[in-house]
Amino acid sequence: MNDQHWNTLLAAIKGKKKDDLPIGFIIDSPWLPNWYGIKILDYFSSDELWLKANLKVIETFPDVMFLPGFWSEYGMCTEPSAFGAKSVFWQDEFPFAEKVINSSEDIDNLEVPNPSTDGLLPFMLNRLKLAQPEIEKAGQKIRFSVSRGPMNIASFLMGTTELMTTMMMEPDKVHKLMRVITDFLKEWHNIQHEAIPTIDGILMLDDIVGFVGEDEFVEFGLPYFKELYDTNDSVKFFHNDADCSMSIKFYPEIGINLYNPGLDLSINEIHEATDNKLVVLGSLPPRDVLATCTPDEVYSKTKEMLNNVKNKSKFIASCGGGMPPKVSTENINAFIKAVKECKI
Repeated sequence: MNDQHWNTLLAAIKGKKKDDLPIGFIIDSPWLPNWYGIKILDYFSSDELWLKANLKVIETFPDVMFLPGFWSEYGMCTEPSAFGAKSVFWQDEFPFAEKVINSSEDIDNLEVPNPSTDGLLPFMLNRLKLAQPEIEKAGQKIRFSVSRGPMNIASFLMGTTELMTTMMMEPDKVHKLMRVITDFLKEWHNIQHEAIPTIDGILMLDDIVGFVGEDEFVEFGLPYFKELYDTNDSVKFFHNDADCSMSIKFYPEIGINLYNPGLDLSINEIHEATDNKLVVLGSLPPRDVLATCTPDEVYSKTKEMLNNVKNKSKFIASCGGGMPPKVSTENINAFIKAVKECKI
């Protein structure tokens, strides 16, 4: 992200009045490789192609903030790999991490990984450090430390159904699991900050938050997220594009100030539920509109979305979730055109 976009993001978080509505998208491996014209495995295994793809997208859409920007990742295998999860990679499909916890008793033997040495994490961080000179030569900076959230990682380590069942039957086991994962994530974000001084933001992505009720979130999510977001970062960014209705009111308490939701609540409902304390990055339907509609339809539906947002001072135009596969350049340009014509 360049300095202009970063300053625009900081201004939005402070609620400062702006002349133009900012545009931002979360982009990563489900969309960027194929948009660039390479296979997903090429994107993961070639630092050169990874860098070229990320440079190409900022050159193609200079008016868009791409978040977190130059995201070094290996899909959902990223964090579970540090716990010893078998990572399965296909040529052009999303990778998958196999479970490492086969019964709740296995949680007792789980140790906190070392993110400096374990799994794919050293490769992720070293890719950023090697690419940093070229990134900065292009006028960009690495701004965020990034990870999946603790509930998301727990679901990969033991399975989503198994996690939910254990919450009900053996809550102490789940707390032990969340403690291990949280300690790991705190260290992982610290290492990213120490290695790259330009980082002044934290992003966590956790859709499992949207699969539990309010009581379960308060017990198994809230205290651990509060620990993880207790940082000095200027931007505290959270993505959950599952149902946020059971948890949204707690996000300001956690420290979150930028949120990318799905479609279960409208932007106005999110602002109302949080007393306008969150900047919302949303919320055009990603798959059913941005990926599959014609450019004219994207333009029209974007206009409709924008007209419905009451508080545009706490709003960044985007889709509801990350950029989905198969979104075309033409559809992104139609989105940009509609936003640029929007009067604040």
